[in-house]
Amino acid sequence: MITASPVTRLSSPSTDWRELWRHAITNATELLEMLGLDDLADRLPPADAGFALRVPRGFVARMRHGDPRDPLLLQVLPQLAELDEVPGFVADAVGDMASREARGVLHKYQGRALLIASGSCAINCRYCFRRHFPYGDEMAAAGQWRQALAHVRQDPSINELILSGGDPLALSTGKLEELGRGLADIPHVTRLRIHSRLPVVLPERIDAAFTDWLAALPLQKVVVLHANHTNEFDVSVDAACARLREAGATLLNQSVLLRGVNDEAGALAALSERMFAAGVLPYYLHQLDRVQGAAHFEVDDARALALMEQLRGRLPGYLVPKLVREVGGDPSKRPL
Repeated sequence: MITASPVTRLSSPSTDWRELWRHAITNATELLEMLGLDDLADRLPPADAGFALRVPRGFVARMRHGDPRDPLLLQVLPQLAELDEVPGFVADAVGDMASREARGVLHKYQGRALLIASGSCAINCRYCFRRHFPYGDEMAAAGQWRQALAHVRQDPSINELILSGGDPLALSTGKLEELGRGLADIPHVTRLRIHSRLPVVLPERIDAAFTDWLAALPLQKVVVLHANHTNEFDVSVDAACARLREAGATLLNQSVLLRGVNDEAGALAALSERMFAAGVLPYYLHQLDRVQGAAHFEVDDARALALMEQLRGRLPGYLVPKLVREVGGDPSKRPL
């Protein structure tokens, strides 16, 4: 049993999120050396296998030194299993391209439009359902958001705008301010939802400039975080969540059920309790999107349903996320 403490020595003294972004770990061998796991280097796929490693040093600092099964490490470390061709696992797992309405605009569900705000992420999660997405052609922020906002402006049924990516908070606050100005003359948009992993993996991104912009927006604001394990939370994440709440945002979290990471009732219950302590409510627990390269993370539906039954027996209802699957063409997420 591994009992070593997290690798706190990897934290950087900088508080500038852009500098921390630039100094993220991008070499798997370096990551393993930092964690005392050099002997795993010969099990890595080729560096040019198609989906690069990227992980902020602050997130690495939360991993357990010497533990090859650390739940945070498993989310980011490239595996040879990613090269396996598994039937049913495809490049566009959720039908994104079929729902494209304009450059960087996906319109799947009634009343909501999703903008692919950025193709960049501070962390490359190995199970990412958009790991094969053509970001170079689909960027809503290009040209001061003009094409995306034109589509939203002409459709009065859209009352909620969802910023996704990549990660929308990879954009500078100045670029987000352009979006805010563009929304000023679209009265039917009353709510802005931001889906971001950065408050968890790079909490320094939630700085004063960003929260000032968020607080000033004359819209309802929802920030949906993405954390899969309780160890992803620390005092820096707590502080980022507090700043988001102070700026008027409702905080939710969506997780992905991942084999070897969080596929135990105790791990899921601990995550819900830890999130709530940080002022975040569980929202969705996603069954894995069947994207090419992620089959080794899949948990079968029978086990997923059994875990949910155990969670309902351990937690109050408001701390039990909805178990869902996204199916291309469906009018909403599909409950399991």
